[in-house]
Amino acid sequence: MSTTVTRPEESAVTAPAKSGRTSAGIRRALPAAGILVVIALIWEAVSHWFGVPDYVLPSLDSIWSTGISDWSGTLATATWVTTEEVFLGFLLSIVIALVIAFALHSSRVVRNAVYPLLIGSQAVPIVVIAPVLAIIFGYTITPKLIVVTLICFFPIVVNTIDGLASVDPELLRVMRTLDGNRWATLRRVEAPAALPSMFSGMRIAATYAPIGAVFGEYAGSQNGLGYVMIQAIPQLQTALVFAAIFILTAEAILLFIAVSVLERIICPWAREGKR
Repeated sequence: MSTTVTRPEESAVTAPAKSGRTSAGIRRALPAAGILVVIALIWEAVSHWFGVPDYVLPSLDSIWSTGISDWSGTLATATWVTTEEVFLGFLLSIVIALVIAFALHSSRVVRNAVYPLLIGSQAVPIVVIAPVLAIIFGYTITPKLIVVTLICFFPIVVNTIDGLASVDPELLRVMRTLDGNRWATLRRVEAPAALPSMFSGMRIAATYAPIGAVFGEYAGSQNGLGYVMIQAIPQLQTALVFAAIFILTAEAILLFIAVSVLERIICPWAREGKR
């Protein structure tokens, strides 16, 4: 039976390193937390002490109580519907973006023909496309997925292409020296080198995904957080609108964190390089 012996000097080095990373993370989070506290105090002061009507700017405690009271009735189902649209649309945008990025990188002719069209696609306002998609596909999940994909795929494509093009030329020469074919070069050199850039694009897209879902629900839906806001605004239920906005913000933050964690797992060398 074999045993693993940990030397005292290794433990002495590892413990301070972990505590140092923890304290550094806390220090990085403190400025953002301080800004949020200041905003919350100003918000509460304006809503309570300056006579602002509740339907104009509800207090944070009013938003919280509204969110809790309406959670079991409206917000829970709406949150689940929007979360499904965000998650599936985000995954679909990743798949489509990677296919397009690798196709453009592999062929200069395809890149010259398609890349300007991709740029032009971002100039078309989503607010115009979303109602047309709702007319074509009805009040289903399909138009929401298309809208999320249209909003999210472009930063992933651009960052992945830049990552694929930023490979060290020496590595490419080594692969040619070893008689590596195009697929081997892409799989062993270019794709790993492009991973950090690809995840940067995915983090940007993660913050856009909830916006795309809400656009799609605004154009035509029977459920979701966008539908809740459409119904609440004419009735001056501003606290409910803000509760939905806070849920959407939380979804964007969680998706951003999930992408960052996935990046640390798949390509930890990128984080070490940044350090």
